[in-house]
Amino acid sequence: MTNRPNILVVCGRNKKRSRTAEHLFINDPRFNIRSAGLSPKSDRKISENDIQWADLILVMESEQRNKIRDLYKHLNLPSIIILDIPDEFEFMNKELVEMLSDKINDIVKSIYSI
Repeated sequence: MTNRPNILVVCGRNKKRSRTAEHLFINDPRFNIRSAGLSPKSDRKISENDIQWADLILVMESEQRNKIRDLYKHLNLPSIIILDIPDEFEFMNKELVEMLSDKINDIVKSIYSI
């Protein structure tokens, strides 16, 4: 792992939840962040390169973790953590921002001690 871990945040279509997370943390000096979606209709669809880049993957729902495990079972996958955030928020919604900030900050502190 690099000095700054690479965190990939994934949701369904990379329009609201994962894009909000990337927007919130893009300039965070503790880690690098990238977002992607699982749907073919995603603004930025997840790729094998994303998986290989990531030290940690954060997904919004358990089905997304299962889909990544199935699609990329031929790769050595990093840890995948479920944030448990439903698809009911718009991009940069105040409540979504608070949930993502709290959960991602807690995860980063607990895993990387930063």
